[in-house]
Amino acid sequence: MQKVGLVMRKIQFTEAQGPRVYAERLKAIGQELGIDIVFIAPERNVSDYDQAVGFEYEKGDLCNYDIVVDRMMKEKIDHVIYTVSGFSFLKLFFDKCVLFPHSYPNPSLTGHEMMRPFYQIVDKAVVHTDFLKQSFKDDFGVTDVDVIPIGFEEELANRYYDPSAIIQNRILWIGRDEPNRRPDIPIEYARNNPDKEVVMVFGGVRYIESMKKYQIPNNVKLHFALTREEVFTLMNSAKVYWSSSVFDTFSMPLSEAMAMGKIICRPEHPCYAHISSTHTFAGNERNWNELLNMAVASPVQASQDNRAYAFSTFSNTIMKKGYESFFENWLK
Repeated sequence: MQKVGLVMRKIQFTEAQGPRVYAERLKAIGQELGIDIVFIAPERNVSDYDQAVGFEYEKGDLCNYDIVVDRMMKEKIDHVIYTVSGFSFLKLFFDKCVLFPHSYPNPSLTGHEMMRPFYQIVDKAVVHTDFLKQSFKDDFGVTDVDVIPIGFEEELANRYYDPSAIIQNRILWIGRDEPNRRPDIPIEYARNNPDKEVVMVFGGVRYIESMKKYQIPNNVKLHFALTREEVFTLMNSAKVYWSSSVFDTFSMPLSEAMAMGKIICRPEHPCYAHISSTHTFAGNERNWNELLNMAVASPVQASQDNRAYAFSTFSNTIMKKGYESFFENWLK
């Protein structure tokens, strides 16, 4: 079985969020295709509940090249996928390197100045959306880019889909306590709309501590580090799914929410152009209050159009087909 190294940060492997979900899904797909995806993470110190200053961004990755390269050599790996641009120097050691970015040097994102020099080294990437593919070309002149979405689990989306269990006033938000995700916005919306129930889900237990700085209204319910089954159960119970982020490279919960037939309220930034169907609505800070209230009041219980679009565009089946084609060419 051929080995492929998947280099991610230590904290990405430990939290129940997008990067970890992606890693496990890619490993499962690899096994089906006869490829062993080997998880590799540097042993970096991180805080128990929040990002340790200076350790969670690209410059800190340079301190860990010896650990990563040594592990790759011991595993006899010569193909590597890395998810943070701080490891773009791996191409000095291995001919077959590809960046699968969980972030991008967009000015809206914390640490974008640190990312940019590393992106200038990248020559091959796999991205989640056509928007990112075009961004690589426009911003860095990189054209060797494959588009493969992070697929949701069809089995879970079918098992937990039950429109009769929807709570009419429930709005679901999934994210992190980070400036780009803007958790303060749904908290303020809940404060101004006491008749709505706003459920906020955070991928890591470290956010239990950081969320204490907010005054949380009684109609906001917080959840931390849920299992995939718990996420889909909760997703099914909501009438509306809302993302308030400034920028995303893919936004897995949005695609999962579409698969569960949710009415979607998303930011109007073009990075979310792939989240587009009959009952997906783009907004901003000026109109989200009215947009969300209209979505909650909609006679539509569950959007079959959103669900069908997600299954045809973002499913694990689509992801598997994409990687089957990618590996066939890359592993030659």
